Amino acid sequence: MRRPLLVAYRALGLGDLLTAVPALRALATAFPEHQRVLAAPRALAGLARLTDAVDEVVDCAPLAPLPQCLHGADVAVNLHGRGPQSHEVLLAAGPRRLIAFGRPPHPVWRSGEHEIARWCRLLVESGIPADPADLAIAAPGLPAPAAAVGATLIHPGAASAARRWPPERWSEVALAERAAGRRVAITGSATERPLADRVARAAGLPAEAVLAGRTDLLELSAAVAAAARVACGDTGIAHLATALGIPSVVLFGPTPPAEWGPPRNGRHVALWAGRRGDAHADEPNPGLLEIRVTDVVGALDGVAAAAAMSASS
Repeated sequence: MRRPLLVAYRALGLGDLLTAVPALRALATAFPEHQRVLAAPRALAGLARLTDAVDEVVDCAPLAPLPQCLHGADVAVNLHGRGPQSHEVLLAAGPRRLIAFGRPPHPVWRSGEHEIARWCRLLVESGIPADPADLAIAAPGLPAPAAAVGATLIHPGAASAARRWPPERWSEVALAERAAGRRVAITGSATERPLADRVARAAGLPAEAVLAGRTDLLELSAAVAAAARVACGDTGIAHLATALGIPSVVLFGPTPPAEWGPPRNGRHVALWAGRRGDAHADEPNPGLLEIRVTDVVGALDGVAAAAAMSASS
C-alpha cells in the first residue's frame, strides 16, 4: 500500500537547508506515516539524511517545475519563500493540501523575522508544533581531514562579494591563531580555492592546510565536526558549525544576525557593525569592513577560552 506523500520544498543552498531543520523535524513528527520528501538540489542529499527528518531528496532547481514523481502529494509545504512564484510551483503539482504563507487566515510573512523562527511559525500557525532550537544534526560517519582535527577552520568565501571580508584580514587572523598555538585550516569550495590559497600563503600555512576544493558537503561536515572552532562570514559553514555544536565566530555585513545568525547560547559569537545593505552587491558591505582583525581575534580567543573552561568543568 502506498504511503501518503509529503513534499517539503526548499530548493536552495546549504545554510537554507540547515535553518529549515527544526521545521523539517516538526513535519517528521506530525506526519510519521507519510513518505517525507525534500525537494532540493541533489548536492544536499547526503547532508539532509543527517537530519533524520526526511526519507528522500528529489533533485529540484529553484522555482523550476517539480518532477512528476512529486505531483499529487497529500501535503506540500512551501519552505522556499513567500510566493507567488514558489506557491505556483507547488500548486502546479496539484497537492491535496498546501501549507504556505499567504493572506489571512493563512500565516502571514513577517519582514525581519529570523529564518529559523519564520518556518517554525508557519507550521505552528498551521497547527503543527515546532521547536526552533531543534537544530542539531548528526556528524557524518566519515574520517575528517587530518588538517581539520582540533584546528581553527577559517572559511574566507561567501556567495556574494557583499559578504566576503578581505582575504588579507583573514590571513592576519590565521597568523594570530598560529601565534596563540592553535592550528589553522582553510576551507572553501573548488571555485574558492584561489582565495583559500591566497589566505594560506600570506599566513605561511602549508599546502595540506588548504581544504578548499578537496571536500564535498559531507566531507566538509566531517571537517567541521572535528574542528575546535570555525571563523567565517555569513554563509553555509556558519550553519554547519551551529548544527554540529562547534564554536564559531561569524562576521555579518549586509544582513543582521537577528535574521540569519547563530543561537545565543555562549558557543557562537556574531560580529556586526549594525549596517544593513544589499546582500548581493559586488563590493564588500561597508559595515562588514568596519569589523577589525582585532575584533575577530578577540572573539576567537573568547570562544577558545570558553571551550577550555567547559572541558575542565
